[in-house]
Amino acid sequence: MIFAFQFQSPGPIIFELGPIVLRWYGLLIATAVLVGLTLAQYLAKARRVDPDLLGDLAIWLVIGAIPCARLYYVIFQWQQYVQRPWWHMLAVWEGGIAIHGAIIGGTIATIIFARLKRISVWQLLDLIAPSLILGQAIGRWGNFFNSEAFGKPTNLPWKLYIAPQYRPLELIDQEFFHPTFLYESLWNLGIFALLLWLFFWGLSRTNQLKTGTLAGVYLIGYSLGRVWIEWLRTDSLMIGPLKMAQLVSLCAIALGLLILAWLYWWRRPLPDVVFPHSAKSSNYRP
Repeated sequence: MIFAFQFQSPGPIIFELGPIVLRWYGLLIATAVLVGLTLAQYLAKARRVDPDLLGDLAIWLVIGAIPCARLYYVIFQWQQYVQRPWWHMLAVWEGGIAIHGAIIGGTIATIIFARLKRISVWQLLDLIAPSLILGQAIGRWGNFFNSEAFGKPTNLPWKLYIAPQYRPLELIDQEFFHPTFLYESLWNLGIFALLLWLFFWGLSRTNQLKTGTLAGVYLIGYSLGRVWIEWLRTDSLMIGPLKMAQLVSLCAIALGLLILAWLYWWRRPLPDVVFPHSAKSSNYRP
């Protein structure tokens, strides 16, 4: 007999006390940021980079990533928001942020930060890549509590029940759907384990793991998962007939492959915001 069970969201709100509302989505984002910062600072110490730099960078990442994640989502769901009060465009707590927008905003913030602090941007990206993918694994559970980002109808043993008010109109008669939030969360945990293994393997072998490798592997690993999982999604952001997440993911895979080829095929350092001799890559001593 096959062991079967179904997921069902308990709802987006943890508790309400008058005007005070604590939502799962916000709690999970905050948890992802705190866990990610702690991990990044730990990895920075292992690489002999001042961990306080990662604390400063975290503020830049939040300022750059969250608004861009929301803006990206709103742009591609403009018809949904144009007929609603304007403040709904800012209501991140209601759900509706796009990880690709967050990555773009966070990358821009990291480049500016690296330039100001005169540290290799690839060094920083390598340090935050494991934290980013772990944060994505945590944050995907926000989709579960909001009953969003689910997949096509299914009767698999691990099916996800979606209440009628959250179903697409064309699937209103269906009850059970693919828990794509779970697929992506588990996939991201696997990429997280790979990045950590590469990080510590690189520490034990001088000059074997080149700066920028983890960033390249992150782009390829996460994007491969997103391409196949997106096929199952029913609420993808679209650009014409194309799923935007798949298009961006294919571009990210190509960029990741280019990064690795640049480092290991052509054996050249990646273009950076500072010259290697002036980068603060090893000034810190614990």
